[in-house]
Amino acid sequence: MFAIVIAIGWPIWPLIIASIVALALIIERSLALRRTRILPPRLLQDVLALHAKRQVTPDVVHRLEQSSPLGRVLAAALRNERSSLEAASQAVANAGAHTAHDLSRYLTLLGSIGSIAPLMGLLGTVVGMIEIFASQQAGSNPQQLAQGISIALYSTAFGIMVAVPAVLFYRHFKTRVEDYLVTMEDEAQKLLDALFADRRAP
Repeated sequence: MFAIVIAIGWPIWPLIIASIVALALIIERSLALRRTRILPPRLLQDVLALHAKRQVTPDVVHRLEQSSPLGRVLAAALRNERSSLEAASQAVANAGAHTAHDLSRYLTLLGSIGSIAPLMGLLGTVVGMIEIFASQQAGSNPQQLAQGISIALYSTAFGIMVAVPAVLFYRHFKTRVEDYLVTMEDEAQKLLDALFADRRAP
C-alpha cells in the first residue's frame, strides 16, 4: 500500500490529509452528539418538579443552561417566565437557533470532504496519466504503460474510499441533529405550557 502511495506521488497527499481530517471529525461528532449528552433523560421532569416546588433560582437556571443543549433551551424559557408567552417563545426560539448552530459544528466541513474527495482522486489520476504518457517513448513496454495507468487509477479509488464514509456520516449526523432539535422543541413547548398554564386559565 505504501508503495502505491509513493508511486502515485503528490496528488495522493491531499487525499490522505482529507481522510485524516474526516476520521477526526467523525470521531469528534460521534462523541459530541451522544443522545445522553444532548438530551439528558428526565431533565424536563426534573425542571417541572423544581418549578412546582418553587425552587427555581437564578443559580439553578445557570447550572441548567450549562448542563446540556436541552438545558440551554429550557433555561431560556425559565428566564422569561415573567414575560409574555410571545417573548418567552421568542427567547426559546433564539436559544434553539444557537443550539442548532453548535450541534451542526464541523458538519459542513465533513460534507465538503465527501463532495470533493472524488474530484481530488480524479485529479490525481489525470495528473498521473499525463506524466505516464509524457514519459513514454516509441517502442516502450506496453506492460509498463498498463502498470502505470493502474497505479494512477488508484488515486480515484482512494478518493471514493474517502468520500463514501464522509458522506454517509455527514447525512447520519445531519439526521441526528434534526431529530434532536425536534425533540428539544417539543420539550420546550411542554415547559412553556406548564409555565403559562395559569395565565391561560379562564
